[in-house]
Amino acid sequence: MSEEESTNPRRRKFLLASLPVATFGLGYWVAPKEELAHEVQEGGFFAAKETEVLSATVESLRAESELVVWSYQGTVKVRATDTDWLVFESEQHLIVPASVDYRLNLQEFSLADVRFDEKAALVRVTLPKLKLSDVAFYPEQATAINGGLLTFSDEKVQALNKRAYRSARRAVTAQAQQATKVEVAKRKARENVEELFELPLRIAGHPGVKVVASFD
Repeated sequence: MSEEESTNPRRRKFLLASLPVATFGLGYWVAPKEELAHEVQEGGFFAAKETEVLSATVESLRAESELVVWSYQGTVKVRATDTDWLVFESEQHLIVPASVDYRLNLQEFSLADVRFDEKAALVRVTLPKLKLSDVAFYPEQATAINGGLLTFSDEKVQALNKRAYRSARRAVTAQAQQATKVEVAKRKARENVEELFELPLRIAGHPGVKVVASFD
């Protein structure tokens, strides 16, 4: 099976939502500083401490409910068989494209999973366990080859097709759980979350803070 990475729509939504803040920050930097008659204490997002930014980031992620970090896509080939009256065997060979997502359940994520070392300027983020989505098939691109005397029956063909798809689902799930694919998904999860934390820290004026995400 071939592997392709899919663009993460939730991640794009999160980053795009941050653009107005970044644009405002640029305008604030280039705007002329005029003297005021009275001393004014500056505050707001651009004066936020690291801990405040981290807390806001956690809440934003939790509001997203889940994060798709990687998608595994490919084509599976399976065979389903059936025997009638112990004599007549029918079979179907199914070739079907499929995909499965690796996701983080952000509802399981909290501020307790984020530790900030101020002296080291380091944020450590502990991620929840990866979870697999349901397998998505693309039947419009599938090929089914039937064989046997009884496959002239539409009822028999449909029964074989259901059995073949059950086998295909198990095959895709088993392949998605292979160690090499899980490691790729974990790496993508770490990279995604590190970027989602580092972006608001940079905007808030803390570009020197490094974020390291990891699994238990």
